[in-house]
Amino acid sequence: MRVVIQRVKEARVSVEGQSVADISKGLLLLVGVSARDTEADLRYAAEKIKALRIFEDENKKMNLDVKQVKGEVLSVPQFTLFGDARKGNRPSFIGAAEPVFAQMMWDKFNVFLTEGAQPVKTGRFGAKMHVELINDGPVTILLDTEEK
Repeated sequence: MRVVIQRVKEARVSVEGQSVADISKGLLLLVGVSARDTEADLRYAAEKIKALRIFEDENKKMNLDVKQVKGEVLSVPQFTLFGDARKGNRPSFIGAAEPVFAQMMWDKFNVFLTEGAQPVKTGRFGAKMHVELINDGPVTILLDTEEK
């Protein structure tokens, strides 16, 4: 599993011109699932993200997690995180999970994110989405469960 974690002032997802989810201060997660991912990978990523201290405290140090700042979470599926462009000019997506498995795992990941935390808003799996965000910092973190 690969997750691009962005600290945002706001973010929104729309499909065919209709807003499907939006958040204010919080985390925008771009989530890629591989065929090798397990439930343990999902839980690891969810717990790591919930505990990730990337919000500033009163001393301007990144020392607070999303729950401590009463932030929101927006999870967006993105199979292209497994795009491999090392050979040729057209990326290969062979490392990405097949859609049925990927959706099941992404849904389960989102459930794990909600445990003991605030609700998670989501994009729409399989849809062509438009994602807008105002990155705060900017702060962007890459989490890859194969490198834990």
